[in-house]
Amino acid sequence: MRLRLLALYPEQMNIYADRGNILFLQRRCQWRNIGFDHAAAGPGEGFDPAAHDLVYIGGGQDRDQRLVADDMLRSKRDALAAGIDDAAVVLAVCGGYQLLGHSYQLGDERIPGLGLVDLETVREPGPRLIGNVAIEAELGNGPLRIAGFENHGGRTYLGDETQPLGRVIRGHGNNGRDGFEGVRRLNLFGTYLHGPLLPKNARLADRLIQLALARRAGAEPELAPLDDTLEASAHENARAAAMRG
Repeated sequence: MRLRLLALYPEQMNIYADRGNILFLQRRCQWRNIGFDHAAAGPGEGFDPAAHDLVYIGGGQDRDQRLVADDMLRSKRDALAAGIDDAAVVLAVCGGYQLLGHSYQLGDERIPGLGLVDLETVREPGPRLIGNVAIEAELGNGPLRIAGFENHGGRTYLGDETQPLGRVIRGHGNNGRDGFEGVRRLNLFGTYLHGPLLPKNARLADRLIQLALARRAGAEPELAPLDDTLEASAHENARAAAMRG
């Protein structure tokens, strides 16, 4: 087995230590003797959606996000849509998450998004949504607690038929109002949780690995157990920080 990962705009969209997520996926594959291929696609570069089973999009500053949005529409949107429809896994964090919807606001400017999921990100009066977050998700293998850190000025609202990644236990989530966090469509996952996300949530990382490997294997593989003492501690510390408010 091999996990084929593609990072989009790794230089421009790496404001929240996003490389830590990729490194964590790589290590969990290597510890299980699962091959790991890591490629990148930057500005102006297209990609073959059949060649990559997990696509990663990180977060960036407003300036970089604006530039990436235009380039992604022109050079990557169609390939990304084809990959999602063909069961590829996509993980988009913070700014990458906002890019998935119809549009998002930067100041008074409305930036067109990829339109891959039915959501809008707007600016509203009020402070940035900052702090530790705990959510509960269901990703096909039982309830999953996910913990992380959020820091976003935009408020994201899902369409009526759009599925969130999870429900907020503590924290703000998408907009601080409706109790939802993130988005899910097929094997596409968007979230505001970072810090980075996956080292704090080993079960989530393993679920993404399973789904990505299943794309070629035809069935979800059983992953060999690992000694997750440190990973469990990192998760519990992140979740405890969120529960303390």
